[in-house]
Amino acid sequence: MSPAKQRVEIGGRQLGVSNLEKVLFPEVGFTKAQVIDYYVRIAPVLLPHVAGRPVTFTRWPDGVEGQAFYEKNSARHAPEWVRRVTIPSPGSSRGRETLDMVVLEDVPDLAWAANLAALEVHVPQWQVDDDGVPQLPDLLVLDLDPGPETGILECCRLAERLGERLEADGLDPVVKTSGSKGMQVYAPIEVADREHPSRYAKQLAQELSAETPDDVVWRMEKVLRPGKVLVDWSQNNTAKTTVAPYSLRARAGATVSTPIGWDEVDAVRDGSLDPAELRFTTDQVLARVEEYGDLFDVAGARRAPLPRA
Repeated sequence: MSPAKQRVEIGGRQLGVSNLEKVLFPEVGFTKAQVIDYYVRIAPVLLPHVAGRPVTFTRWPDGVEGQAFYEKNSARHAPEWVRRVTIPSPGSSRGRETLDMVVLEDVPDLAWAANLAALEVHVPQWQVDDDGVPQLPDLLVLDLDPGPETGILECCRLAERLGERLEADGLDPVVKTSGSKGMQVYAPIEVADREHPSRYAKQLAQELSAETPDDVVWRMEKVLRPGKVLVDWSQNNTAKTTVAPYSLRARAGATVSTPIGWDEVDAVRDGSLDPAELRFTTDQVLARVEEYGDLFDVAGARRAPLPRA
């Protein structure tokens, strides 16, 4: 085996890895070995949030300054010990009727994905059962995407409003940074109709925009975005995915989509915390988990029926 390739044992599995010294984040000199190490160390809190959810990878084989591609049909690369599921394909997947996807369930699974330079892990708001059959959505997500001239401060102001509305509807919201420019607010839900979360999220986005049209937009046209935060309700479409909690983002500083507390949202909103403090690197995230545990404890949150929409 060439020096660029080697075999390692992770979690009791033999895994072939390669080009460990390759720099994937040039701005901070972050290597593939460090990417693998991060995913192995963050696994105890990341894995519960991707359990049962078919994964879409964003792969950056030449690092974040190179070309990237999304990959859903990833089972062909996988070792035999990685779980595979065959699910109906959304209409946009080049005419395929099904996709052979993977579900990440254990530490070696994450290490295997990281070795593919799958820097980002994206999952849907639904799970598959033991037979691989897609189930009804169990999460609601509202993606707050700041337009030009806005940022984390404006997202925190809107997240506070969203949190209050969701709580008033009997839900138990949690919040995280996107690891890029924005934030995401989630709530565990129960539904009998897979389109219900999209209808509810759209209605909520429209109501918030109507209340403060100078600050919030629910439509995605770029011309509408300057000075406003988009409430992207469309992430609840069952064909779409959202970056997982604790996933790296393919951004220059090797930042992470990081769960935060509502007290941190409040602190940014009232000016006692610099919005820049809600930008987290891998070392910071690992330290936060050591200190606070999993702030994105969806399993411990109250799961409630989604109000009619």
